[in-house]
Amino acid sequence: MDRTDTVTAVWALSLGALLIGLSLLAASIGQYPISWDDLAQYIAASIGMAEGPLDATASLVLTEVRLPRVAAAIVAGAVLASAGAVYQGMFRNPLVSPDILGVSTGAGLGAALGILLSLSIVMIQLFAFVGGLLTVAVVYLLASRIQRQDPTLILVLSGIVIGSLAGASLSLVKILADPYDQLPAITFWLLGSFAAIDRGDLTAALPACLVALVPMILFRWRMNVLSLGDEEAKSLGINPGQTRVILIAAATLMTSAAVAIAGVIGWVGLVTPHIARMMVGPNFSRLLPISMLLGACFMLLVDTVARTLTQTETPIGILTAFIGAPVFVWLLFTTRRGWQ
Repeated sequence: MDRTDTVTAVWALSLGALLIGLSLLAASIGQYPISWDDLAQYIAASIGMAEGPLDATASLVLTEVRLPRVAAAIVAGAVLASAGAVYQGMFRNPLVSPDILGVSTGAGLGAALGILLSLSIVMIQLFAFVGGLLTVAVVYLLASRIQRQDPTLILVLSGIVIGSLAGASLSLVKILADPYDQLPAITFWLLGSFAAIDRGDLTAALPACLVALVPMILFRWRMNVLSLGDEEAKSLGINPGQTRVILIAAATLMTSAAVAIAGVIGWVGLVTPHIARMMVGPNFSRLLPISMLLGACFMLLVDTVARTLTQTETPIGILTAFIGAPVFVWLLFTTRRGWQ
């Protein structure tokens, strides 16, 4: 094990321990606080190391509200950060995030249409999921029809165009929505929240996230080659176009699943891969797990603050913007030698 592997292992263990600590903290605090003794009793009973039921109210809060929300925050943060790491490495651009191809805007449009049609929460999530996937499909189809020397630039520009069109359509939906019922629901959903999360949402989102994670792991060495450019990738026997399609599909699937259950949450996929790269370097085999752990910690911390900061829950998108924007400016000033 060389020095870089040792540093990666130390960061992974540290972030893993931090994630466990944040999970216990998030499970214990809230409008109904749960003591550390009750939490320890619940954990011990869950793994068969203790007997005796926990207080009925505390058990209900943990099982039906607190723990599903903690798990959802961990999953959403991990998938958004990993998608951001994929997009930034693949496009060789530090300003790329999971919504660069319009996936977040498309998912937001789908959810807004579901709310406008007064559909159930399950159908709203399905509309958001399909909206994100369809938007990226249209972006890639448009880019594939335009023959230019720089396909990556064309893909990003197509994403900007289609994302702007989806944003305009979303504005139209908000105008058509009932200002007393549907419009507040659309606005709150677009700002991001885990308030309505239950175990059914996790059951629906996890398979898509796990399926999307498989090609990221299998193609981790190809990501390193893609970051060198298409010509270098071809010289090493890699089809850059095919590899890019697979990785874009995986990152889009992940992002759509996260947006479908939690709404549009920005900055996580933009900032956390930067910080992870500063920790372990650009090697995607090390960058992916560290980005996922860091994103999970960040999202869980932000969600805990969002529901405990005031009596009224603060939308997560607001907090991630307040935290992410200054951090990103700091990163721009501290990485003067360029992004590699």
